[in-house]
Amino acid sequence: MRRTGLATLGPALIALLALPAGAQVSEEALRSISTPDKVETSLGTLEFKDGAPSVATAEKVHDALHFTRALNAYNDSFRGASAYAIREGFHSIGAEDNNSVLIFSELMDANSLFLTGNADTIYYLATLDLTNGPMVIEQPSGGLGAFNDMWFSWVIDVGFPGPVRGLGGRYLIAGPGYDGPLPEGGYFVAHSRTHHVLYAVRAFIENGSDPKPAVEKVKANLKFYPYAPGSWGTPIAEALEGTLRLAAEPTIPELKFIEATGVSFNTIPPSDYGFFEMINANVQNKPPRATTSSSPASSPPSASCTASPSSRTSG
Repeated sequence: MRRTGLATLGPALIALLALPAGAQVSEEALRSISTPDKVETSLGTLEFKDGAPSVATAEKVHDALHFTRALNAYNDSFRGASAYAIREGFHSIGAEDNNSVLIFSELMDANSLFLTGNADTIYYLATLDLTNGPMVIEQPSGGLGAFNDMWFSWVIDVGFPGPVRGLGGRYLIAGPGYDGPLPEGGYFVAHSRTHHVLYAVRAFIENGSDPKPAVEKVKANLKFYPYAPGSWGTPIAEALEGTLRLAAEPTIPELKFIEATGVSFNTIPPSDYGFFEMINANVQNKPPRATTSSSPASSPPSASCTASPSSRTSG
């Protein structure tokens, strides 16, 4: 059997060896896989020797790649830089996370720098820090706004477009990784992918041109305070199961309102190298899964609405 196989292969091997060298690869194919000595590109002339780039060519291509990656980072991360700059701007005039609200009682003007602000509604703005647990926000009636995370990804709507439908109610915002108790009802519950959250709402001027009634309603009814597991919204039956203890309603601290009309401060990120320093600071301050490989905002956080009519606030 072995001799028969060799005898069969013999003529084929002889015929193959008899072919002229290189007959199976055309000149056109060789040219298509070869590197020319010079290539004219948008970067200029790139020079090669035996397929290897010159020092000048290698440096030119590296510079182009670095610029492209920097441009991609700028475009993909601008929302993160904007959110970070807003929080830094608030802090620069004395606002603190969880207990301060900037309010434009006499409307916004050119003293403060915002990317998309307008001068005909009453803005009230704040930042939350969820590092130590969820925060409760008692939202007055009316208004239009949203909670956003530090990549400017939507968390939950506030006011007329949100689940409160402009009637007012309690929001509970939990941070990344929070797996503690949550109420069964009474709150609009949402989860942020970042520990810090932006709160931005506008109130509308009622009955003409006087903003005072809307401002007074916000100041009288808006409240921020930490969520107390086992408090309002937790049924007694859950405590009887032994999973948590019932808790009294938390003491609600006084909210500090900072007048922003006529105040000079900046919320716009820089366009120089400081932009990348700002993005780095934002990234270092967030949990590992706060962004995705494709885009900081490619997948939304989760939100669930578990409020009841009794959760509506006055005003």
